[in-house]
Amino acid sequence: MLKVRRYSVICLLLLLALGQTHVRAEEGTGRKLGHEMAAAAKAVLAGLSEKDQSRVMMKFDDPARLDWHNIPKPTRKGVQLREMNADQQKLVHKLLEVALSKVGYEKAARIMSLENNLFEGEKPLLGSPIRDPQRYFLSVFGKPENTGEWGWSFEGHHFSLNFAIKDGEVVADTPSFFGANPATVGVFVTGGPEKGTRTLANEEQYAFDLVNQLTDEQRKKAIIDGKAPTDYRAAGAPTPPPYAPEGIAASDMTDAQKKTLWSLLETYNANLAPELTAVRLAEVKAAGVDKVYFAWAGSTKPGVGHYYRVQGPTFVLELVNVQADPQGNKANHIHSVWRSETHDFGIAK
Repeated sequence: MLKVRRYSVICLLLLLALGQTHVRAEEGTGRKLGHEMAAAAKAVLAGLSEKDQSRVMMKFDDPARLDWHNIPKPTRKGVQLREMNADQQKLVHKLLEVALSKVGYEKAARIMSLENNLFEGEKPLLGSPIRDPQRYFLSVFGKPENTGEWGWSFEGHHFSLNFAIKDGEVVADTPSFFGANPATVGVFVTGGPEKGTRTLANEEQYAFDLVNQLTDEQRKKAIIDGKAPTDYRAAGAPTPPPYAPEGIAASDMTDAQKKTLWSLLETYNANLAPELTAVRLAEVKAAGVDKVYFAWAGSTKPGVGHYYRVQGPTFVLELVNVQADPQGNKANHIHSVWRSETHDFGIAK
């Protein structure tokens, strides 16, 4: 186990060094990225053994493509990083670098490294190998070509990416899940982030800023419950929760409040490759920013359970922070997810 732990630290250092979309930022943007994804996925597959290729690759219409979740499941589709050699792992991370921005990739690396914190924090109780920074699985659906349909996913505890590509065009990038436990690192462990690190700092802070910018009258609309829910809605479901928006509409906010709301949306979308960031934000604008709703539940101060939801005609975003970290600090365990209201997994609604 000591050898395994040392190897995970080396991999972390390497990491740190290193539906149809209805609106496009510019013609061909998603196609260029789709071609890059196909090339990177082909390189990964070419570096695997025939046996592992057969485990990674599935048909595009395989039901497993819609099977996603952020929990530490005992079994998952695809092949995990731990089963790959160093060269194969590098190729997987090249694919991640294509799909994510530099900021998003660094967050992904920290999320995976936090498994070391969970392993150490839970060892007296569980001692389970399920907490592992290399227990993240790659799956490819269909053949990664520039014609036809294919897709891929990369998933493990607190991290899930799901993409669909059609005729070389990236047509779906959701569900997209980023989590963090501990949300703020209180104790440094080997292989984990430095003490004080907030992996999803702006995702949480901008929402706190917004709810505390609201007037008393605005809060009556925005705060939908005095207690935060235990988790986000429809966790692991193949379609987003089928509920109408709640809370306060952006049309009822001041310009300063709208600016904070937009900063929050930019933060989430900036985790993706710039091409996808532009497409997502253009979708939100085209559907109408004033039609975006912000809802809050629970405490409006850190350290106590809280939850927010941002929902517009094209998307729904949720963040919940109610669970304790491995040291028992309350509300220090974030789940956040962005879903499309129109084309999760590339399936048009």
